[in-house]
Amino acid sequence: MLSLRILLIQILIICSAQAAVKGNWKRHVIWNGLHNNVAVAADFTGDGKIDVISNAGSITRLFVAPEWKQFIIGNNKDHTFIHGETFDVDNDGDADFIGARYQPGLIVWFEQPNKNSTSTLWKARIAEDVIIGVHGVLKADVNNDGKLDLLANSAQPKGRFPDSAVWLEVPTNPLTADRWKRHVFAKNDAPGLSHYLGAGDLNGDGLLDITLAAKGGAQDKSGKGEWFAWWEATKDSTKTFKKHLLPGKHPGATNIMPADVNGDGKLDIIAGRGHGVGLIWFENPNWNIHDINTDLMSPHCLQVGDIDADGDIDAVTCAYVSRKAAWFENDGKGSFTTHIINNDQAAYDIRLVDMDADGDLDTLIAGQQSKNIVWFENPFRNPKRPSVNCSI
Repeated sequence: MLSLRILLIQILIICSAQAAVKGNWKRHVIWNGLHNNVAVAADFTGDGKIDVISNAGSITRLFVAPEWKQFIIGNNKDHTFIHGETFDVDNDGDADFIGARYQPGLIVWFEQPNKNSTSTLWKARIAEDVIIGVHGVLKADVNNDGKLDLLANSAQPKGRFPDSAVWLEVPTNPLTADRWKRHVFAKNDAPGLSHYLGAGDLNGDGLLDITLAAKGGAQDKSGKGEWFAWWEATKDSTKTFKKHLLPGKHPGATNIMPADVNGDGKLDIIAGRGHGVGLIWFENPNWNIHDINTDLMSPHCLQVGDIDADGDIDAVTCAYVSRKAAWFENDGKGSFTTHIINNDQAAYDIRLVDMDADGDLDTLIAGQQSKNIVWFENPFRNPKRPSVNCSI
């Protein structure tokens, strides 16, 4: 009897510790300053530590870990970016930065200097300046050639490519090329002010399909927004893709990312209404809708990954109206529990990245209305930590 009591006490202690862990995300401030929409992370200085690049007030800044010393790498009145990406554009072994301006549309890539990345401005080159309304950019190997390309939307109903979306092929020599090669995969069939993109093989044919969302609302003069959709890739990726509209009408639809939610080997879709309320997921193949969260207002960013290291896909967001950062714990079958990371953070951009090299996914946030850049330290430091059934 005594041994049973001891066992129960041990279980209660472990369960209490697990509950505390799920809610105890330590906040680290990288910068307090101006309204900013984008923050990307990579080892930009080559010292093995994860640094951050952000853009605010037309200035592009590099923050070097771990003290987050600030270096200006770009200063141009035309560079007011709403979204960004990072990868090795020129294939020289270091990470470059890509910034996207909404209107007039502009995508610029910043070449990291081969030496002394903190001592000089980075050379900025235009990748694209014809599409209008670039709200989202995403790196992906669209044509399966082993090289990263860049997805981007042309959300405005005007210009040469109204209500469209494209992928940009990095030139053989991006240092001398005039512009990147543009391929329109969604031609005039993405109306309603589209936002962010996702990519994954949704139908299992070995080709990379693309997802996109459009918010609609008062600014949408076409009245054709409020949707989530995916575009089925063609064998010739330079041709237009086939659009598949997902079920339902979704006011404020913004974020959409493929992920195997229920572990059945098929990519489902996790989606957020960043100008509306809540998050949902669509179950492949019939795209039945399941709620993830029904009360967060304006969850205007989304990332997916195994946050608690239990082998399934979780999700994370930050809502700028509710002013809450939250992650959603998946039970492995598609039922989610909401956990609040922070009760006073408003964001436009979020990334899952191991900021402190401890083996788990931390959360990096560009706080638009909070006017900051912060990261929250994932408390699940030991992926092999034994789990206990706390429902007994």
